[in-house]
Amino acid sequence: MEEFQVIVHTLPAPTSGTYSILRLTLIGSEGGETPPISVNAGANQHHLLPGTACVVRVWSEVALGRVVLVRLRLEARTGFPDLDWHCRGVEVRRLCDRQEEGAGLQHQGAEHFPCSRWLRSVDGDVELRNGDLCLLNSETVQTLKDHRLKDLHTKQQHIRWRTFAEGVPHCVDMTSLKELGPNLSYTRQSPGINLQYLRGFAERSESWSSFTELETMFSHNGSQNTVAKYVQAHWAEDWFFGYQCLNGCNPLMVRQTRLLPPNLSINSDILSPFLPDGSSLEQELERGSIFLLDYEMLEGVPANVINGKQQFLAAPLVLLHLNQQGELKPIAIQLQQAPGPQNPVFLPSDPGPDWLLAKTWVRCSDFQCHQLSSHFLRTHLLGEVCCTATLRQLPEVHPLHQLLMPHIKTSLQINIQARASLLAANGVFDKAVGCGLEALPVLLSRATERLRYRSLCVPDDLVDRGIHTLKHCYYAHDALRVWNALHRFVSGWVDVYYLGDQDVEQDSELQSWITEIYTHGFLQLPHSGCPQSFQTKPELSQFVTMVIYCCSALHSAVNFSQVDFDLWMPNCPASMTHPPPQTKGMLTEDEILSILPDVNSTCNLLITLFLLSQPAADYVPLCQYREPVFSSGAPRRLVEKVQAELRAISDEITDRNKKLELPYDYMSPNRIENSVAI
Repeated sequence: MEEFQVIVHTLPAPTSGTYSILRLTLIGSEGGETPPISVNAGANQHHLLPGTACVVRVWSEVALGRVVLVRLRLEARTGFPDLDWHCRGVEVRRLCDRQEEGAGLQHQGAEHFPCSRWLRSVDGDVELRNGDLCLLNSETVQTLKDHRLKDLHTKQQHIRWRTFAEGVPHCVDMTSLKELGPNLSYTRQSPGINLQYLRGFAERSESWSSFTELETMFSHNGSQNTVAKYVQAHWAEDWFFGYQCLNGCNPLMVRQTRLLPPNLSINSDILSPFLPDGSSLEQELERGSIFLLDYEMLEGVPANVINGKQQFLAAPLVLLHLNQQGELKPIAIQLQQAPGPQNPVFLPSDPGPDWLLAKTWVRCSDFQCHQLSSHFLRTHLLGEVCCTATLRQLPEVHPLHQLLMPHIKTSLQINIQARASLLAANGVFDKAVGCGLEALPVLLSRATERLRYRSLCVPDDLVDRGIHTLKHCYYAHDALRVWNALHRFVSGWVDVYYLGDQDVEQDSELQSWITEIYTHGFLQLPHSGCPQSFQTKPELSQFVTMVIYCCSALHSAVNFSQVDFDLWMPNCPASMTHPPPQTKGMLTEDEILSILPDVNSTCNLLITLFLLSQPAADYVPLCQYREPVFSSGAPRRLVEKVQAELRAISDEITDRNKKLELPYDYMSPNRIENSVAI
């Protein structure tokens, strides 16, 4: 008969305990197992209280070999609430009987079976294995191979795919947090946002009466926001329009161009007044100083109806010039894709109100693409696709499961909540955004069709768009440094667990994972450039870096900047109440207000942006891991190294920002959340 000492640990958090009865079974490498015993009932009068360690003795009449699994089963206790229990882990020590007189029972070294999750009575049997990470091909015990397959099969039954909208990445087949369960949901600690001065405008379904009235609302909500006040002071200036293309809340649209779009109705003579003396448009194109914004994905998208009023969208083309001072300034704006007499090209030499309105139309179009493509698609939906595929195809013992989950786990909850509120009837897209619920699937589908894997990988994206060398593109500088630090970290992690490219090719779980992402995330579109399989370690490292970057640093750049740039509503209106102008010289600056969003929709949107744009009071910064797997050995050394690199980047950004009139710190690692949590 073999005897074991088993210690069951409950997490210290106040609500971690349970009244329920815990039954425990040890499973050995030879396939044998002990009869289930009760940890906290019968002869064992333990209580599963927060922070406690319950010690029990377990006997086996069959030879177990090495204990490889611990089976736990929670059963509701009659007459008591059926509370979930947060298990921290289990320790198992084999007790050996030494033959020397008086030696008694001796302890062998403890085997640790980490858990760190909630257990529920409805879960049935939950089996824990030790915390050593390994690939499937490294498994030597058949019992563990069988457990690995069984665990994935169980998760695939619970976590399934469904279609959110045609042509859009698929989502998890859940509509409530109850379905998600306690281990994939979280409680976000609010940073304590003051919304008092945005509430109470619900009945005002008319335009702002004057810029003075709008400034009054802004002053009550933006007086402490130095960036927002800077935006209000400079929003109408051409250089600041260009600055936002590079460093605003949507730095992903602008690109260098060597050729004029054939549907942009301009020529060199029209633009020569806005170019350096002695130069021409052709020379500036060849020099690489002409940049383009093209919102063609908005063409023909149906516009919303807000407060009973038809709204309007535009699909602008914008040319910008990079001058010798390093300023990017707009030099031509065409508000619709098809050229024609009713679609004039607006120029900086036009009457001030016409030029300002043209830029404002572009900012409105940018808002639509920012929210649904740059933000929701590239961070939220990508995170959900990768999280769902990870849960379905990579067991918890897989090293990439452990590396990825801290960055992607929260995407399921936030997206389920978004589909039920922000993107649903009577939500903010329905009540305040130009591309309402009818346009939402259309625009998301178009953005998905245009999504390229290269555009998700920072070094490729910056070079492809020609912004990697721009002195004042702080997003590009910071993004590349953060990407490189993450890439070195991920490459080191891959090196620990994959000795060579052959290990990557032969990892069937990994290949199933990328197949699911290609199928359900990139919808099997070959032109997306998404890998369909992995052959080499560098390919794998780049893809994993991309996932972590998009769900942390990119999300920080496109999300936490929103209130700063959108609080002064004319800088980034969510909708327009009149169609794009077809003539010039008929507008006054005061009339622009009647084209901008109504009072109530302005304030409703700002309430949402305030709630979304503030990091949680308990947020976890980038690469600050709480999971036990990162606390020792090679993983710990890798984490310490990347944390040191990220601290250095934060310090460099802080030093640079001291010299800037408008600091840029959305990509500072100490501000980046580890995952898409809001």
